[in-house]
Amino acid sequence: MYQKLFPARFPYAAAIFDLDGTLLDSMWVWHQVDVEFFAARGLALPEDYADEIGAMTFREIAEYTIARFALPESPEKLMAEWNERSFRHYRDDVGLKPGAREYLAALRARGVALGVSTSLTTHVLAAVLSSNGIIDWFGALTSADEVTRGKAYPDIYLLTAQKLGRVPPAECLVFDDIQKSLHGIRAAGMACCAVREPLSRQNWDEMARFADYHILSFEELL
Repeated sequence: MYQKLFPARFPYAAAIFDLDGTLLDSMWVWHQVDVEFFAARGLALPEDYADEIGAMTFREIAEYTIARFALPESPEKLMAEWNERSFRHYRDDVGLKPGAREYLAALRARGVALGVSTSLTTHVLAAVLSSNGIIDWFGALTSADEVTRGKAYPDIYLLTAQKLGRVPPAECLVFDDIQKSLHGIRAAGMACCAVREPLSRQNWDEMARFADYHILSFEELL
């Protein structure tokens, strides 16, 4: 099914990528941040927490966490703490998933426009893409903090396509590892490729059935 996604046959004008768990081998960062965050408040990390927040904006995650655990803190305080705990890891320790760099380079060489739609904040996404030497490869970088709704909705993907020079949604393919995000991609009128993240508790079989394409690794496409 994914044969059309080989760079020589890529049938879309633009490829848009999620970062955490898709292009980046970074899911361990947020697990560690979550463990530290809850431990500092005398709480255990709930098993369903990562799945519940996967498609939310950064502010939505903060508001959800405050409401669910009755925390006497502001969203701004939580977001600042999460940024502080995660930034150094993204800048210094997070790399690309196997085959991701080569696949991006191949698409770029074919003239495919590249974009990012991510829940990471702007300064974190800039740091991790810069440290991996690929920030200039993308014509559009969009953080969920630029829109009012999370990635389960079409807003972020449509904004990225607009930044890429108003590429029509039907000419965009979006890669993501979160089940709710696939629904947002479809709602934007774009094709979606589910990317398997081994550390995720997402229902992979359901994601693979729903998506237009699905891959276990970018190495499959090289």
